[in-house]
Amino acid sequence: MFGKNKKGSMVIANKVACEGDENDKRGNWSGRFDFILSSVGYAVGLGNIWRFPFKAYENGGASFLIPYVIMLIFAGLPLFFLEMAFGQYGSLGPISVWAAMPLFKGLGYAMVIISALVCIYYNMIIAYGFYYLFASFRSDVPWSECKDEWITKYNCSLRDLGENATIRREEIRAQCDNGTLPIGSNYGLMCNPVSPAQIYWEREVLDISGGIDDATSEFKWYLVLCLLLSWIVVFLCLIKGIKSSGKVVYFTAVFPYIVIIILLIRGSLLDGAKDGIEYYVIPKWENLKDSKPWHDAATQIFYSLGVAFGGLETMASYNKFKNNVYRDAIFVAILNCFTSILAGFAVFALIGHMSHRSGLPIEDVVDGGPGLVFIVYPEGIAMMPVSTFWSILFFIMLLTLGLDSQFTMMETVITAISDEFKTLRKYKIIFTAFICSLFFLIGLPQCSRGGIYVMQLFDNYSASYALMIVSLLELIAIAWIYDFRRFSRDIKCMLGFKPDYYWLAMWIFCTPALILFILGFSIRNYQKFKYGGYVYPDWANGLGWLMVAAALFVIPLLALIELFKAYKSSGSFQKAITIAVSSTSEWGPYRDEYREERELVERDYKESCSTNPAFKFEDQKI
Repeated sequence: MFGKNKKGSMVIANKVACEGDENDKRGNWSGRFDFILSSVGYAVGLGNIWRFPFKAYENGGASFLIPYVIMLIFAGLPLFFLEMAFGQYGSLGPISVWAAMPLFKGLGYAMVIISALVCIYYNMIIAYGFYYLFASFRSDVPWSECKDEWITKYNCSLRDLGENATIRREEIRAQCDNGTLPIGSNYGLMCNPVSPAQIYWEREVLDISGGIDDATSEFKWYLVLCLLLSWIVVFLCLIKGIKSSGKVVYFTAVFPYIVIIILLIRGSLLDGAKDGIEYYVIPKWENLKDSKPWHDAATQIFYSLGVAFGGLETMASYNKFKNNVYRDAIFVAILNCFTSILAGFAVFALIGHMSHRSGLPIEDVVDGGPGLVFIVYPEGIAMMPVSTFWSILFFIMLLTLGLDSQFTMMETVITAISDEFKTLRKYKIIFTAFICSLFFLIGLPQCSRGGIYVMQLFDNYSASYALMIVSLLELIAIAWIYDFRRFSRDIKCMLGFKPDYYWLAMWIFCTPALILFILGFSIRNYQKFKYGGYVYPDWANGLGWLMVAAALFVIPLLALIELFKAYKSSGSFQKAITIAVSSTSEWGPYRDEYREERELVERDYKESCSTNPAFKFEDQKI
């Protein structure tokens, strides 16, 4: 998708040594693989393990995979490369990088706010993972059997009806309907059975209440300690910035693939796995006529790749200027998509086995939200031989997936603020400890009996509408106002070649149009948020919209501030607009030799345009 430009400009020889940091103030990745693996760890996270499989299940398996791949090509990949190239060229965090166009500086603040909100609830999922990991160090996992009090109090059942599970389930359902089934303690002989894994999650771990109103009372001390441990681990991995987190991801980014492949092989050998995989790979073509699979596929791409969170600009800003960010972006984005599909095979094999044992149809086995991780997976693991080993392995994998994404989001917040207030760089450890402590305190309500409702509220609102709006404005700012031709020349300075028509078409027309469609569809079909059968009250939905507003409000506010500053210096509103969309001296490569190279490219371009006006458009040809 790239090619050499025939009218190439003179390129200055690279004066930077192969080893050592180019940017002596901010530092660089110790090695190229630090960046690639950090990007993989950031993009590949919990969303690949529970959110993608559930969305695929909800939309008919393969009927979801088709729009998912299309959305990757037309939305995810163009935004992924754009943000990485933008961050690497400017060598600045998501706020300061808007020195390219100060009018849009609010977009950087919006990204940081979105990342901060997600960090608060994301670490709670990691805390649950720690709890389950500690609980797994027993001879048998505690959710493998029904306790006596669970049977009488919660209708606990293993839901294992033997070889003829489907027939027995139909017989039991018929007896339940006509009231002829004797209620007893035998497993599987109850009208509304509840699995021990579900009871363990809802009653032992969460001690769940009836709603979000209980989010400020009855804190569970064990969840508070697990959340504290999560933040301590994050702090220890970030105290030295990318030099430490870049090494951690050598383990956290690779280990999940080992476990997923093991679970896939093991799950494929279980009875009923074939039925689950067939549900996953055979499309229901009639579903593609509905707009829901397309909408869900697009939102999953945004969530999974992490565009508009500021994390991509942050990681790329620590690259050396000549790093081949194009190659890295393509590799990471496609690997992320592959990981989701691979995890889907492992999940649906397990779901098929659970369906076989319980007699329930595949459509009734899976639950959404965190329930897929903390109910369905544990229940499936409990059915496997040596369940303790598999449980420990799975939750270590879950923690690594969550932590490496959390590292990048936290680094985004810390880097962005440190770039704006440079004196904080001297107090890196203290500032990092302050941010982690603050987020821990804000997240404490998630440790109460109503905490799961708080976490789900964060998940639903913190990175939804705001994410799409920020992505849309980012495309408009870079492709239309900064100018896609100028951005192409910036990429040439870094890589030696320009993007071709695919990227330009996506950035200018296709991706913005697609985002507008998704945004409009989401608003048109908005309903009050639900978790299971619980409908959130108006005040809770209002709080969710405040999260959206918190990210979006800074965009016009910062734009007005920049216009006011420009107006004061110029005395003309027209000139103020020009100044606000013009790059400042901070924008561009960090080292002087690269700035000189950029000036030569711009000079060559202007001279070519003055002698041949058609060159302005021909310049994009390959």
